[in-house]
Amino acid sequence: MFKGHPKGLIPAALSNMGERFGYYIMNAVLLLFLCSKFGLSDETSGVIYSVFYCLIYVLSLVGGIIADRTQNYKGTIRWGLIIMALGYALLSIPILATSGNISWLLPFTCIALLLIAFGNGLFKGNLQAIVGQMYDNVEAEAAKKGPEALKAVQGKRDSGFQIFYVFINIGGLIAPFVAPYLRQWWLGVNDLTYNAELPALCHQFINGASAMTGEAMSNLNTLAQQVSGALPTDMSAFCTKYLEVFNTGVHYSFIASVCAMLISLAIFIYYQKIFPTPAKKEAQAAVDYTPEERKAMAKEIKQRMYALFAVLGVAVFFWFSFHQNGQSLSVFARDFVKTDSIAPEIWQAVNPFFVIVLTPIIMFIFGYLSKKGKEISTPRKIAYGMFIAGLAYLFLAIYSNVSGYPSGEEFKAMDVGVKEGMKAGAWVLIVTYFFLTVAELFISPLGLSFVSKVAPKNLQGLCQGLWLGATAVGNLLIWIGPLMYNKWPLWLCWTVFLVVCLISMGVMLGMVKWLERVTSDKPVEAEKAEKAEKAAE
Repeated sequence: MFKGHPKGLIPAALSNMGERFGYYIMNAVLLLFLCSKFGLSDETSGVIYSVFYCLIYVLSLVGGIIADRTQNYKGTIRWGLIIMALGYALLSIPILATSGNISWLLPFTCIALLLIAFGNGLFKGNLQAIVGQMYDNVEAEAAKKGPEALKAVQGKRDSGFQIFYVFINIGGLIAPFVAPYLRQWWLGVNDLTYNAELPALCHQFINGASAMTGEAMSNLNTLAQQVSGALPTDMSAFCTKYLEVFNTGVHYSFIASVCAMLISLAIFIYYQKIFPTPAKKEAQAAVDYTPEERKAMAKEIKQRMYALFAVLGVAVFFWFSFHQNGQSLSVFARDFVKTDSIAPEIWQAVNPFFVIVLTPIIMFIFGYLSKKGKEISTPRKIAYGMFIAGLAYLFLAIYSNVSGYPSGEEFKAMDVGVKEGMKAGAWVLIVTYFFLTVAELFISPLGLSFVSKVAPKNLQGLCQGLWLGATAVGNLLIWIGPLMYNKWPLWLCWTVFLVVCLISMGVMLGMVKWLERVTSDKPVEAEKAEKAEKAAE
């Protein structure tokens, strides 16, 4: 499995596990945490979530530019981990949100999120660029040995990024369990139990009990009695205490993220000597090209950048659909899925679990097809991935229509007993995440591989940043998910994402022959190495 891959691949993946750990904690808890801590609506929390995840990827473009201009990829990565750790440390401070302090506490929380996003921007794209440069080095060495040797290693890049993707998702598999476990533990210490619906009702009561409907007040009394064992005599005191205890456990989970960042930093520093140093490689390359070769390279770079931007356009709509796992799919898990034994955040672990389990299977299938001479190109794999993502939303649309699910707002206003009878079983989320994860494996690691193939060597960090920038644009749109979820019947909400995926697949298939031609063109560097080999003979 690891034969023929650069020795720095696994250390790079291990260095990335801490970032993935923090990312998946945020992916699992952020929207629900903002709702439960500050009493924000799903839509308002969704906007903050969208901006945060947009900034993570937009700032990756900034991080790529910084690393490319300074040619200090490793130093940029180190600072990224340190700044992320600082942001998580600020978030770990458990302060009860009240009407008197929300004016500064919510901005304080947003500043902590900004630090995490900026640190991620310095870290993420540049580490991926280093992985791409490892395979550039492997292919350059093989090119010196001849066309056959080069052909033998060229297929390693896709599988290498898939291996990288598996290892970094180990952190993502563990992370979603941390916040619910710590919250559950802290509730138990305070003689309380978990209920996903109760924080919103507590905020309604504190903000104006007289404005609550009779149905909402009845639901509050019922749930308060369930979680505390008796009907509270002072409902205001109970609501305040429940919100404080409920959210303090989540704050503690951010301490775990700080530790994960520091472990990743230690791994990266220990292994950084075996990672490539782009400045040295580019200094050598600058004196080797003739004017004719430079002209050919300029034409080649233009074609490859066109291809890159074409794929980035499709990627925007994939991430808009896929990253609903932290938005509309999270609130769907909270509202429409039985959470008496499994907290809604824990379902975020299904995705990295499937990544780890399914990647070797998909790699085997791709490898088998390659050996049979039926290799599927990276652009075609991305198109197939969009179709598979559409299957996830087709399933949800059909299930929601058959179950007669109304909008999220209508459902939350129903009686507790009626809602319990309508809630879905866990299998619905498992099937959904299965399809989304297969789609992710066809698009995300292979997209990274595609970028590393087409990126000019002096723009590696910038091009990886552009891929992440496309993800940012998709993330900036994901707030639309909770808006549709709360206003429309659920089947209609899921159908929108289905249509987006199918249109993106059609566009990608329309470009696939051109993209295959651009990415199969022999680079100037490889041509030059081949000519040098023949001249030597």
